Amino acid sequence: MSRVPLFLRRLALPAGLLALAWILPAAELLNPYLVQVSMYVGINMILTLSLNLVNGYMGEFSVGHAGFMAVGAYTASVLTVWVVPAALAPWLFPAVLLAGGAAAALSGLVVAFPSFRTRGDYLAIVTLAFNMIVKSALENLEVLGGPRGFLGMPRLTTLPWVVACVLLTLVVCRHLIYSNFGRGVVAIREDEVAAALTSVDTRRVKLYAFLVSAFLAGVAGGLYAHVLQFINPRSFSILKSTDMLVMVYLGGVGSLMGSLLGAALFTVLLELLRPLGLWRWVVGPLLLVLLMIFRPRGLMGFRDPRWLKEEEELPPGPA
Repeated sequence: MSRVPLFLRRLALPAGLLALAWILPAAELLNPYLVQVSMYVGINMILTLSLNLVNGYMGEFSVGHAGFMAVGAYTASVLTVWVVPAALAPWLFPAVLLAGGAAAALSGLVVAFPSFRTRGDYLAIVTLAFNMIVKSALENLEVLGGPRGFLGMPRLTTLPWVVACVLLTLVVCRHLIYSNFGRGVVAIREDEVAAALTSVDTRRVKLYAFLVSAFLAGVAGGLYAHVLQFINPRSFSILKSTDMLVMVYLGGVGSLMGSLLGAALFTVLLELLRPLGLWRWVVGPLLLVLLMIFRPRGLMGFRDPRWLKEEEELPPGPA
């Protein structure tokens, strides 16, 4: 049996998701609640894909991803409330999302320079501190509402926008991972010293991967803010970062499909447990502990379906 050409495999996913983006808006007339949950699933998919670039493919351990999401959310919200005219907001929404992503990447640049000068678990400590600094700063900025939060954003995020952003994120991540740059990222995960000896500029590769991850988290934050039309610093606490870690490790590190699967399963699980009230937030940390003990690679760790792969496969990851 002849193999499907590579370019057809590359086009299959974008074509399918674009078709889905045209069909799904009709569902909003049938069940707005399901559409709302679907948008949360899509936003979490973007967050999980972005965090997997650092934690899965690069082998580092970032635990403050909600801080980058907060920077993107507040930047996009300020632009649509104070800067962009209301009549032009729907048309300029892509530019607003890009601005939120750029602000998050800039903050990631501030974090990356000191953290990548060290080795080991220092990135986890630095990103955790960054998350706490961002949350505390937002709580003390009265111009942004302080602890009360920021509101007034128009509801610009729709299901087609979320589907399109998930599609673009998946395509960008896939092409990045299977490029020469992405193989340098994977080489750092396998052995950073050996990667440096084989002419991989490890500091530059780690920096660029971290900036891409922060940028995508900022875009997800912009989408999130314009779904809820209200954000406050508590929405981006360490608990939010823990949820992202759970989604990454539930689906599987080093796996694009695992990121999508983990985000979908965890988001739906939280919705099903909503009758438990505050106790449902115990599920995330508990699930993370159980995953680390019994399934450290997750459901699809270092594995992807064939249609998501390139011709040459990546290493299977550390044992």
